[in-house]
Amino acid sequence: MKRVSALLAQGLEEVECLMVVDLLRRAEVQVTLVSVSGERVVTGSHGIAIVTDRLIEEMDFSAEDVIFLPGGMPGVSNLVRHALVAQTLKAQAEQGKELAAICAAPSILGKMGLFANKRFTCYPGWEKGIDGINGAEWTGAAVEQSEGLTTGRGLGTATDFGLALVAKLCGSETAEKIKRGIQHLDTLYD
Repeated sequence: MKRVSALLAQGLEEVECLMVVDLLRRAEVQVTLVSVSGERVVTGSHGIAIVTDRLIEEMDFSAEDVIFLPGGMPGVSNLVRHALVAQTLKAQAEQGKELAAICAAPSILGKMGLFANKRFTCYPGWEKGIDGINGAEWTGAAVEQSEGLTTGRGLGTATDFGLALVAKLCGSETAEKIKRGIQHLDTLYD
């Protein structure tokens, strides 16, 4: 079974997180919601409380296939502030494992130098200081996938971002089945 850890900080964008988690779980991926806030309940930028499974201090990420960062403000700033987040992301990249981030969260990975010679997307404006550095290329696409990396532009792309992760982890047939099951706009008139 594939494994994903989603790192949640106070002030995250709730739907970017939960849409992706929902789609991955529909694909039978084991997803662990991990709080970086020192408490199990994380409240998003729109006042929605999410109960996480574990605290980051309790985690061993060595078996995780993907580490996922949802966006939102001040969630992204709060992710940056936690020392274990950077350590965890660096270790994941060094092991050649997957990283995924959406909205403003790709900026965390980019500023760590993890976009070298890779194409990426993020919420417009968050590519500043990353695009063009060490071969990193901001495309502005809804979803962008490079080796070891999946990035999404924002909340409006969360479904396609989640389906892209499902396809990467479980295959395109599984992603297409889920896409049809959720009545994705692309499937309504086939």
